[in-house]
Amino acid sequence: MSKIVIALATHNKGKRREYELLFKESPIQIKRPFKRLSPFEEEGKTFEEIATKKAQRASKILGAPALADDSGLVVEALNGAPGIFSARYAGESASDYQNNLKLLEEMKGKENRSATFFCSIAIAKPAGQALSYTGRCSGIILNESEGANGFGYDPIFYYPALDRTFAQLSPEEKNRVSHRGEAMRKLKNDLERILTWLQEG
Repeated sequence: MSKIVIALATHNKGKRREYELLFKESPIQIKRPFKRLSPFEEEGKTFEEIATKKAQRASKILGAPALADDSGLVVEALNGAPGIFSARYAGESASDYQNNLKLLEEMKGKENRSATFFCSIAIAKPAGQALSYTGRCSGIILNESEGANGFGYDPIFYYPALDRTFAQLSPEEKNRVSHRGEAMRKLKNDLERILTWLQEG
């Protein structure tokens, strides 16, 4: 199978590391864009819609296939928040620490700690056509942070099957069970179709 070269449209270093690891032994070669992309204003009401629009915009600017994702945490007791606003839950320029702090504050006194991570990955071509793949992973929001790995809400997201938070897992362990890992496996299972689709012009 020919190598598939796709530009990764993200400024998130944590995501970039995960994608590089996930694609390490696949026919897809992930490259940083050859010219810097300005941050996009996210448009859409779902993770899939936002990921698709980001990939389409990046692909059009770069004139080459591009991959983007949108992911976030949906908490039952908060009526689905932070949801699509996960990266900026505590404000537009909020750090992971600040977002975690706000979520923990909002969860004080809540008996239902159930939460689900969602991830939608989209690949787009310059003409606007796009394919998308979605994954999910359910867990529990803790009362305090545990672990030093990962990024985002990983330190407060407890994954019962492994009895650890995402931040206590190695990158390889996390990729085997995470929302992004599931979406990526769906994408990898579709590689032959993707390659044909990319070569269609």
